[in-house]
Amino acid sequence: MIAIGGFTPSDCLFISFLSRLSDIMIQRMVIGVGVIFVGTIVGILGCRPAPISTTDSDPTAVTVTETGPLWFEDISSQVGLTSIHDPGPTERYFMPASMAAGAAVLDVDGDGRLDLYLLNNGGPTGKPNQLLRQRPDGSFENITDGSGADLRGDSMGLAVADINHDGLPDLCVTQYGATKLLLNRGGKFEDISQIAGITNPLWGMSAVWFDYDRDGWLDLFVANYLDYDPAHLCRNPKGLPDFCGPNSFQGVSSKLFRHQGLRDGVPHFRDVSIESGIAATPGPGLGVVAADFTGDGWCDLFVANDGKPNRLWVNQRDGRFADEAISRGLAYTAMGQAYAGMGIALGDVDRNGFLDLFVTHLGTETHTLWKQGPAGMFRDRTNDSRLLAMKWRGTGFGTLFSDFDCDGHLDLAIVNGRVATGGKATGTNLGFWETYAERNQLFRNDGAGQLQDVSQANPAFSESWNVARGLLRADFDGDGGVDLLVTRTGQSARLFRNVAKRGHWLAVRAMDPGRKRDAYGAQVSLRTGDTTQVRLIQASESYLSSSQPVAHFGLGAIDRVDAIEIRWPNGATERFAGGAVDRLIECRQGEGTMP
Repeated sequence: MIAIGGFTPSDCLFISFLSRLSDIMIQRMVIGVGVIFVGTIVGILGCRPAPISTTDSDPTAVTVTETGPLWFEDISSQVGLTSIHDPGPTERYFMPASMAAGAAVLDVDGDGRLDLYLLNNGGPTGKPNQLLRQRPDGSFENITDGSGADLRGDSMGLAVADINHDGLPDLCVTQYGATKLLLNRGGKFEDISQIAGITNPLWGMSAVWFDYDRDGWLDLFVANYLDYDPAHLCRNPKGLPDFCGPNSFQGVSSKLFRHQGLRDGVPHFRDVSIESGIAATPGPGLGVVAADFTGDGWCDLFVANDGKPNRLWVNQRDGRFADEAISRGLAYTAMGQAYAGMGIALGDVDRNGFLDLFVTHLGTETHTLWKQGPAGMFRDRTNDSRLLAMKWRGTGFGTLFSDFDCDGHLDLAIVNGRVATGGKATGTNLGFWETYAERNQLFRNDGAGQLQDVSQANPAFSESWNVARGLLRADFDGDGGVDLLVTRTGQSARLFRNVAKRGHWLAVRAMDPGRKRDAYGAQVSLRTGDTTQVRLIQASESYLSSSQPVAHFGLGAIDRVDAIEIRWPNGATERFAGGAVDRLIECRQGEGTMP
């Protein structure tokens, strides 16, 4: 399909109408004809947002002067986050260097403090991944040497979960050319990839642990990207060397590994990618989240593809998955286009009881917010949510919904960085990466369906230029405020402490006591008067990163919770007493009452 012309959104209102009509046709007829028709028109006319530079001097950029609350301060230096990310030699324009790397938060040794695992992708002779333990004073010490977590190679992303039910978090690390499984042996890690049956010689990106067959064991999905050839060199429009884009290579199929249980204390997995249907359609996959999107009590998968239609793998409850992204409204934007999908934020942004999806794209595109309702059906509501009105646009990667000011409404964070060279970043000294750097963004949910750009009011998070990739959330100091960690290509990671003027809050950890682990996939509903908030227990979302698997609720002026209801991964539902706020509580499966 060849694009002709340079139409802006105002020139494409009729096309947008056809796209929305097609969406209705799809929901009623469950066929893809409408999107094929509209997608063809869009491709011919070239109807997509006009390219917008990410520099402040761009005259076409939308000017937004939102003032908002100060939410974060940068405490990276004072807590000892000084290790510089190693992307490998830059003169090769090795494509994996431009796409990585992620990070994870986890309690390595069970001391109750949150530790960090930071990835490097400098190749077999580069810097190893870094394991940092949090001290009682909140600073971090490097314990990489002798930890078994000192992997070298082109590490990309990771997923954290307790896969052998010993109460300790284990690590899956995706790489260009491999996927590694590190078993936690009491604070030291052992590479069990080969014996466990994890074989993935492809370019793995984001990964997620989830129990798709409800047998109590966590299974593993790895989103694979491209059949990349390092010998294939690319140039930009000026004829200068640059990183290749995804259209230069074929996408590859993702991997699904089913947990087979323990043998001699070691988890074993079987590759079920083909028999499950996952291998039927290739990527290029970048982001992935696992949740029950259809409301039937079985976990599904949403995969953000780079420049190709997204996939919604709906669990058929017999070991198979079917891609229903088109019929459920998630394959394309409202303009009928498949944008460059990277990071994914998951949350009930409008408090209607259904989980919504936000996906980051290129700076020359627009990020997309798909709102859910009724159950299992999605509509592109980006424009309705004011997300087109922002001070600057960037190529987004990591992204998260979270209630940063604890007012009861989910806010949004996005970290940015180009994948192709652009104008030099203002006032920076980033060397090779200067022409790829952009600034991060924050949006405040006003409670009326609008996400207001408050980036300028948060200079610590949004003023510095970087090539940001990973983004994770955790309450590192236990004060009830959600903190953020950002990974940056060729720079040190940055930790942002939440200093917002916050309302009341409650954090819920949903536990499976028989298996000694967090109940990944559990949906937690918090009831206060006539209001219900919904959160999902899951560590993997955003981009290449793993967050704290805790359901955090902002409550505003509410100082008491009526009840907590949890739908567990096996489909059972329990109710727990509410009570006092401003605390972290643990709800254990089997100890609640039937609703």
